[in-house]
Amino acid sequence: MNDVMLPQGRIRYREAGTGAPIVLVHGLLTDGELWREVIPLLARDFRVIAPDWPLGSQTLALNDGADLSPPGLARLIADFLEALDLNEVTLVGNDSGGALCQLVAVEHPERLARLVLTPCDAYDNFPPKAFRPLQAISRIPGSLQAIGQLLRLPAARRTPIAYGWVMKRADDALTGSWLEPSRRDPRIRRQMGEFLRAMRSGYTEAAARRFGEFEKPVLIAWAPEDRFFKLSYGERLANAFPDARLELIEDSYTFVALDQPARTAGLIAQFAREPAAASA
Repeated sequence: MNDVMLPQGRIRYREAGTGAPIVLVHGLLTDGELWREVIPLLARDFRVIAPDWPLGSQTLALNDGADLSPPGLARLIADFLEALDLNEVTLVGNDSGGALCQLVAVEHPERLARLVLTPCDAYDNFPPKAFRPLQAISRIPGSLQAIGQLLRLPAARRTPIAYGWVMKRADDALTGSWLEPSRRDPRIRRQMGEFLRAMRSGYTEAAARRFGEFEKPVLIAWAPEDRFFKLSYGERLANAFPDARLELIEDSYTFVALDQPARTAGLIAQFAREPAAASA
């Protein structure tokens, strides 16, 4: 693990390979391990960077007062690219991280060459309806700590409102590791709650109104079986960007990087190999 200090705090990240940079953005209550099977496949030809973004499963809390709103985290992603002096980046998002990547594309596109959106929040689906009660519950003092204790049980983590409908093949060790930081560190838990409560469709709908400004290539790599992010959202995204195409990842739920790593890595690699002139 490497780390870099940003104005908002320190970010740890994994890095492998050399070549054109691919930066991976996970969602809420996951970390860079989401991409663990995709990274070595992409690192054969690219410089692959998988940070632990401050979304509840990272080991380092941000500075007190850091902006945990979606626009604030989009700014943090842009600051990360700047701090590592990354240019012509292929930015890849998943789940709520995909929503953040949409904000980066319209607000901070300078260092991007391409955008990849795997199943993720978009339009009016930020967060998905099934998780909106959790937003309300999170306003009750101590609620997130109590939920974290409940989810210590592997069976609880396999339920649909936890990880059961985002990954087809349960990995109890991995999901347990994702919940440990917020259980252990009250600052991480508090900051996770700030982001959770700040999620609202106004941000993604505002970004969508500006998709026409992002003229660089976009790959929508979607799982038609996804329970939370229906294929219609992927089709809508593919039609909204000026230069976009839709590819399907079968036999997968939201976490395509875990359910179908070879297919996911293959689509990203093929897309990132396209001539640079296409991103002009």
